[in-house]
Amino acid sequence: MTLSTRPLVLANAGEVLTLQRAAYVPEARRYRDLELAPLVQTLDEVRAELGRADVIGLGVWDGGRLVAAVRLRVDGAVAHLGRLVVAPDRQGEGIGSDLLAACERVLPPAVGEIRLFTGADSDATLRLYERHGYVRQFASPAGTYELVHLTKRLAV
Repeated sequence: MTLSTRPLVLANAGEVLTLQRAAYVPEARRYRDLELAPLVQTLDEVRAELGRADVIGLGVWDGGRLVAAVRLRVDGAVAHLGRLVVAPDRQGEGIGSDLLAACERVLPPAVGEIRLFTGADSDATLRLYERHGYVRQFASPAGTYELVHLTKRLAV
């Protein structure tokens, strides 16, 4: 397995959306919510997101196949991490952990904190983030379930 991590570009939008939808179907089942934002996001919305100056997109490829992706929106000293996805058949291989580490390496030096949220019942995802130094801050309602908000302070 030869994996390469590199920036996402507009031309990757279709692959990103396909991967995102595949990765979020189990979450939709878990929460009984087929309207999760990553599942209803359109190709034009993904393109627009990847084209923003304040968004950093990273992808992990195995040969020509996109197997993981993430987006970071930088707002001054804070980066908002979202849509971290790993292909369902590649989960559990450490790709998500590697992608989290890559996120920290590509952030501008002024960024001192990363913020994110995930579903309160997404135990494996919560364990991943907590293993990498993310700390639970609070929970917020999202329809019939809760979101857990986490932060990680970075050395600046």
